[in-house]
Amino acid sequence: MSRVLLDMSSASRWLFARRMTILVLGATGKTGSRLVETLRASGSAVRAASRSGEVRFDWSSPDTWGPAVDGAHAVYLLAPQDPAAAGVFVKQAVQAGVGRFVALSGREIDRFPSQYFQGMRAAEEAVRDSGAEWTIIRPNNFSQNFSAPDIWGGPLVSGELALPMDSTPEPFIDTQDIADVAAVLLTSDGHHGQVYDLSGPRAISFASAVATIAAAAGRPMRFVESSPSEYRASLLAVGASEGEAEELNALYAGMRSGLYTVPADGVQRVLGREPIDFETFAMRAAEAGAWQR
Repeated sequence: MSRVLLDMSSASRWLFARRMTILVLGATGKTGSRLVETLRASGSAVRAASRSGEVRFDWSSPDTWGPAVDGAHAVYLLAPQDPAAAGVFVKQAVQAGVGRFVALSGREIDRFPSQYFQGMRAAEEAVRDSGAEWTIIRPNNFSQNFSAPDIWGGPLVSGELALPMDSTPEPFIDTQDIADVAAVLLTSDGHHGQVYDLSGPRAISFASAVATIAAAAGRPMRFVESSPSEYRASLLAVGASEGEAEELNALYAGMRSGLYTVPADGVQRVLGREPIDFETFAMRAAEAGAWQR
């Protein structure tokens, strides 16, 4: 009898997961786009929201928030730049009926001085205080940053990536792993109140990562270690603010200190499998033409 009840309960949760509407913020971004595909492939009803997506959502336009959350049961939350917006949005979402949040944050965020990454800090605090179910995921740097033209991919196409980073390794994480983890957290029980650190299976240096990409792409590429001051100047030259340059330099200082070096086990704990390795990412991205001129 207990086994029958257990099976009925599991079936009920499965049906609920398929009937609930999940709001995905940043739905055209690196994690959000993959999460939308993953959820829809499993039969979940997804509301894909972004400034240019299926549903318009703009952190700087609060009038877009209400239509996005109306009728949603769960939210994949990407933190706003303005920390004041996070709490207001989360309260509005709960009032509209949202009962679950999965917030994307950053690994070891609480190890940085409080003036940095305030949007992520505010989003974490907002979901913790919401009264709804919440889970926080804190990933390492994305493998896909190397293929993104506006991050590290553009310089790699030109043949050289220069960053204020030494040989300290990092277990970069594939964004598909983040999407797969988030999909489970949004649609299944047992993760309320948890914070999961997510990383790839092993740590590699930036120089090794670039060498792996060069081999996969069949093109010469190299990594150059720049100084923090050189990096700051390069950021200011392309329009970054002093505050943005300071925050990014703080991030790389944390990386150089080994803050992200040890692989985390969040992917294994949630998915029951190993994370995607960097070589697989590089091969798939090269086949998709990521580093073609």
